Amino acid sequence: MTSSEPFYKKSTLTLLGIILLVYVMYTLADILVPIAFSLLLAILLNPLNSRLMRLKVPTVLSIILTLLIALIILGAILYFLSAQIVQFGEMMPALKLKFTQILTDLQNFLQTKFGVSIQKQTQFLKDTASGGKALVGQTVSGVLGVFSLLFLIPVYIFLFLLYKPLILNFIFEVFSTKDTNPVAEILHETKAAIQSYIVGLLIEASIVAVMNSTALLILGVPYAILLGVIGAILNMIPYVGGLVAITLPVLMATVTQDGYTTQLFIIGAYLLIQFIDNNVLVPRIVSSKVKINALISVLAVLLGGALWGVSGMFLSIPLVAVLKIVFDRIEGLKPWGKILGDQIPDSYPGQVSPNSATPVVHDRMEKFVDADDRNKEA
Repeated sequence: MTSSEPFYKKSTLTLLGIILLVYVMYTLADILVPIAFSLLLAILLNPLNSRLMRLKVPTVLSIILTLLIALIILGAILYFLSAQIVQFGEMMPALKLKFTQILTDLQNFLQTKFGVSIQKQTQFLKDTASGGKALVGQTVSGVLGVFSLLFLIPVYIFLFLLYKPLILNFIFEVFSTKDTNPVAEILHETKAAIQSYIVGLLIEASIVAVMNSTALLILGVPYAILLGVIGAILNMIPYVGGLVAITLPVLMATVTQDGYTTQLFIIGAYLLIQFIDNNVLVPRIVSSKVKINALISVLAVLLGGALWGVSGMFLSIPLVAVLKIVFDRIEGLKPWGKILGDQIPDSYPGQVSPNSATPVVHDRMEKFVDADDRNKEA
């Protein structure tokens, strides 16, 4: 399509293309999500693999060693949490009994204060439980999907690292014409942005896990380290996970302790941690690597969740970061790169001056007006 085509025709075709792309991404989510995670992890592990290859280690062996080191680190983290996971499983009957007692007290409170009979409450719980059977089925299938991912993702990472030269050569041949520098620059910045973002995210999550666990240990909440780590993992979902992470220790304190003082202290501690995270850690560690404004981040997380669920929330920010790098390097797409970024211009065309009702005209517009006046005088 040429630039002389009417706007409605170009916008309609663009909209149809976006709709088709979203439909394909939604339909093929089970295939695309593990591939997307594997690609991110392959980019993250690529420096280690490249360093092993510079030490004259054969390609296949260097990839296997890279994956083995990553699995050892992951296994060490799980082993560190295994004791609390086992204790949590052993405490499940006592926790269930305590939760039942709290639920009974809540039913009596609702009947006394609001006149809602226990029969109606029981019927409501039954309806909720029957409606949740499908959710349980989805959860079981999701757990099975996790186990399949644990097998697929290492295989995908191995193949991405093995065929990296082939993939890069394909990208250069498809997108470069005479000058390969723009394509090389985009690939280099994309790799650097993804690596920096993931590393920054892991550092932030580690700091948040330590702060969460310390706060819960001081407050005497059972399984403090486990809940602190889970909260840090949920906090990796921008703007959404942090709120969800507060509910877990609050529920644990409600089930295991009397009164509600501890719950209030937990909420206060987590709000303080969120304040430190959002105003100190994220700007210095994560946002400094990926220059995306807060509005686009929130929209990307929500749209990613609607498209691919929790996985889409994790993948949304790296995807937007890659799009911004590409948009900034293509002349016709630079305005889209600017709207994704966090640099706010000092002025814009048509802006009204604070001291008068006269719009502040853009420099290029002023030059155009001056040139037109000179032509009239001539």
